Amino acid sequence: MSYIDGFVIPVPAKNVAAYRRMANKAGKIWMEYGALQLVESLADDVKPGKLTSFPQSVKLKKGEKVVFSFIVFKSRKDRDRINAKVMSDPRLAKMMDPKKSPFDYTRMFVGGFKGIVEL
Repeated sequence: MSYIDGFVIPVPAKNVAAYRRMANKAGKIWMEYGALQLVESLADDVKPGKLTSFPQSVKLKKGEKVVFSFIVFKSRKDRDRINAKVMSDPRLAKMMDPKKSPFDYTRMFVGGFKGIVEL
């Protein structure tokens, strides 16, 4: 079973193109170090729920879009090894400055997941 890192990120609509460029560059770094797949997706059919939802999870503000992303790895061991390399890569460090980011890092959330069903 694979291992997945999942992300939910609020991105101002005006910054979606900049986010896409950043995600494309960062994704290539993850793939270079051994990630199996990386997907970045922009919310198209997500509505606020009564108790929880994607918009509520990031305290979505007017003019923002939700981005749902995931990176697939062979195993948690591979994920930990790959992420360590990615996080120390100077190419990624240039993109990690919160002052220059196209989104608010403080409202992003991320987690690691063990696969339980793969078809």
